[in-house]
Amino acid sequence: MMAHSETASAPSAATTKKETTIPTKPKSLDRDALLDLVTGSLDDDKAEDIVAIDLAGKSSIGDHMVIASGRSTRQVSAMADHLIGKLKQSGAPRVNVEGLNTGDWVLIDAGDIIVHLFRPEVRDFYALEKMWGVEVGAETVPVGAEPPRAANA
Repeated sequence: MMAHSETASAPSAATTKKETTIPTKPKSLDRDALLDLVTGSLDDDKAEDIVAIDLAGKSSIGDHMVIASGRSTRQVSAMADHLIGKLKQSGAPRVNVEGLNTGDWVLIDAGDIIVHLFRPEVRDFYALEKMWGVEVGAETVPVGAEPPRAANA
């Protein structure tokens, strides 16, 4: 009679379970970091006359409005496209866009921040800064620069 022997062997590589990773949504940025992401992206894409308007306490549409110009419809559309990608990658809860196809005026609603990108002529015509109490043509602080110091400081 043949003896039946049972041997325990280690599982082969083919029979081991594969680990699965569940993609997670990136943690969304706080509003200041989101504002820095927006202005930084626009600055990197050579946007002109970037203005950030603080809307906190003035409006329920958002905490900040960013307005910038591009030299052409192509530049405006490219800036918008780059910014939309960065916002989505950062975990912005929602990103709604209008006007991307024409490139004259692109509106990007990223929740706490509303971004308006214009060709210069269109920006001059609508004068959104004036509507929000920012004097058009007033001295502004370029993105990334230190604010001007008072003469008696």
